Amino acid sequence: MKKTLLALLVLLPLTSMAAANFVVKDMRVEGLQRISEGTVFNYLPINIGDTVDNIRVGEAIRSLYGQNLFDDVQMRRDEDTLVIVVKERPSIENFTIDGNKDIKTEDLMESLRNVGLARGRTFDESVLDNVEMFLREQYYDRGKYGVEITTDVQDRPNNTVRISIDVKEGERAKIRQVNIIGNDSFDEDDIREDFTLDTANWLSWIRQDDRYAKEALEGDLEILRSYYMDRGYADFRVESTQVAISPNKKDIFVTINVREGDVYTISDVKLVGDMVVPEAYLRRLVFIQPGAVFNQNILTQSAEFMQFRLGEEGYANAEIEPVPELDRETKEAAITFYLNPQSRVYVRNIKFNGISEVDDEVLRREMRQMEGAYLSNSLMDRSKILLQRLPYVEPGVDYRTTPVPGSPDMVDVDVDLEYRMPGQFSGGVGFSESQGLLLNGSIVHTNFLGTGNRVALELNSGRFQKLYSISHTDPYRTMDGVHRTLSVNFRDITQFTSASSDFSTTSAGATVDYGYPISEYQRLSFGLTFQHSELVSSTNSTQQAQDWVLNNGSPFIQDLGNGAAFFGSEFDTLELVASWSYDSRNRSLFATRGTRQQLFLSATIPGSDIEFYQARYNFTKYFPITSRWAIRLNTELGITEALGDTTAAPPYKQFFGGGPQSIRGFKESFLGPRDSFGRPYGGNVLVASQLELIIPLPEKFASQARASLFYDVGNVFNSGEVIFTDKLGSPVEYKPDLDELRASVGIGIQWLAPLGLFRFSYALPLNEYVGNDRFFGDEIERFQFSIGQAF
Repeated sequence: MKKTLLALLVLLPLTSMAAANFVVKDMRVEGLQRISEGTVFNYLPINIGDTVDNIRVGEAIRSLYGQNLFDDVQMRRDEDTLVIVVKERPSIENFTIDGNKDIKTEDLMESLRNVGLARGRTFDESVLDNVEMFLREQYYDRGKYGVEITTDVQDRPNNTVRISIDVKEGERAKIRQVNIIGNDSFDEDDIREDFTLDTANWLSWIRQDDRYAKEALEGDLEILRSYYMDRGYADFRVESTQVAISPNKKDIFVTINVREGDVYTISDVKLVGDMVVPEAYLRRLVFIQPGAVFNQNILTQSAEFMQFRLGEEGYANAEIEPVPELDRETKEAAITFYLNPQSRVYVRNIKFNGISEVDDEVLRREMRQMEGAYLSNSLMDRSKILLQRLPYVEPGVDYRTTPVPGSPDMVDVDVDLEYRMPGQFSGGVGFSESQGLLLNGSIVHTNFLGTGNRVALELNSGRFQKLYSISHTDPYRTMDGVHRTLSVNFRDITQFTSASSDFSTTSAGATVDYGYPISEYQRLSFGLTFQHSELVSSTNSTQQAQDWVLNNGSPFIQDLGNGAAFFGSEFDTLELVASWSYDSRNRSLFATRGTRQQLFLSATIPGSDIEFYQARYNFTKYFPITSRWAIRLNTELGITEALGDTTAAPPYKQFFGGGPQSIRGFKESFLGPRDSFGRPYGGNVLVASQLELIIPLPEKFASQARASLFYDVGNVFNSGEVIFTDKLGSPVEYKPDLDELRASVGIGIQWLAPLGLFRFSYALPLNEYVGNDRFFGDEIERFQFSIGQAF
């Protein structure tokens, strides 16, 4: 139709102009509304001074019409003036899409713009045909073969149109049958076990695996090829694929014809190419040897490992391709790995994108890849892990390389980061008749003034309880990675309101700690802590509290008359602290792989008023199951014992068990030794372990929350330093005993919020002790909630 119209337009000059040629002395355009004369003259192959005839006029009309700007083009002669008469095509004032649910409107708008439908563009009827065809293809690919698309064009003032597209998606066609023809060696159910597409089953309403999609079928065909080629069938191929649709367009029947071929064994393995890494080393990365059954997956993995190894040496663009040569008579495959390392690539610049709240130097000191050095994928991967372990950087750090124009061996590295909440804060004001005005607040900032330094401040003030502490950590006191922590604290608690045994405590202390990196993953720390303390009990306190203050430090007694008295002890301690840590986790919070080990040793120096030592060991390991599922194993062991004339480790050095961060399902701190009032005293031996199955959450929540199924086991014990009694006043022991370990199972959720790390758990104790008239029983607390520091 277009060709016919164009032919008619070309014939118009024969009737509108004189047959004789003439020289154009002037030109004018009639019929323009939005398009300028300059645009017409730009596309017109005739200029003033040219001699025109019917052939030149025909060429001019074809040129203008070919720009898709006009519905009609005519040319006339007015004496020596060439008159171009046009009828503009309307422009698209607006267009809307309704009824689309399976495809987002913004995605459709972007795609339709590419086929010519966009606001402000010139309207062409043929575009609607392209639009309908495009939309049908999109819905067909999603298995919606019953889709109905209706377009409506409304004329608007000023030669514009409004286009409405109405989509009735219909139901997605469901797979009624999948047949694999030619599979003689394997059962069809085994082959299709990992297929995305499946016939209807009782889980289809959740997984929607019975709904046909073209992309899913292509993926399943690749799974099918891998299934055979990973089991020796090196010449397997898919002969054909037929997809049949029922007349009502609701049912899909898929038939896959295959030729299995034969099982091949490996006859030889060769490495060919430029060996920039010694061949003997690369051969250790080849996981298939002569005599083994052909396996495409192992060949691919071997190539990837060799490619990664070359990448460590700066050959970031290395290409390694395993090519099998099949001997169809002997059923053997000779494998040749073709190595093309290409040129070594060097890094010109490293740029950090998406984050402006952190000093550039703070980020660069985490980079193991240096500017000017060759690009190493292992160093870049390590840099990614170190960056996303920073508490103020969101997980998911990524990088990309851009070739430097004119320098094929140079790249620029762009590191993409996202800033996240660098700390936590809380505060409150209250009043009570007993304690008067109550003030409390705390703040932890891990990126103080953009320096990457950690500052923590805590304040609690009331009549009977005052707590002040401040600490500062510089993770890079030197450029070699030496970190320093300074802290001071003061605590004055004249009346306990917690569940632990009652001591009135006044203490002040200061700590300085330096850490030294001894490898990429290990660190040693040494510190010194001074503390002045005063513990006070009374005749109404537990026997354990009275015994400790009367036998340790510098005891004092204040007689209150009528048989009442205060018992106290004042002492100074100077404690040496040393620790070793190993950390290979992929991030510090909500890690999914890696290991962390920590060993803490501390002891008072000889001459302290009381003497003791403490040792703690913590082991955490993440075992990835899939890309999103993982198992976490955490174990904590601890022991504290008195030295010299000290009868027992001080009460504030005891371990406590039970609660959201220990053995869940048991009341916080209530596991282990009880004092004479039945309240938790703590123990000097700790055994605790948690085994968790990490449940994957949607990506948008993964960096802020975590859910898990857990199994907890542990308890705290007393090695005999403190004498305890039962309800009847008879001595009772809490010595370490594996039979006394408590266990629980349940589900836990952690959520990182501005106020801190919220922990929720619901647990079922498995072996709680109910107690009796003589012995204290376990306190059960199935649902537990706590707020703690995350950084």
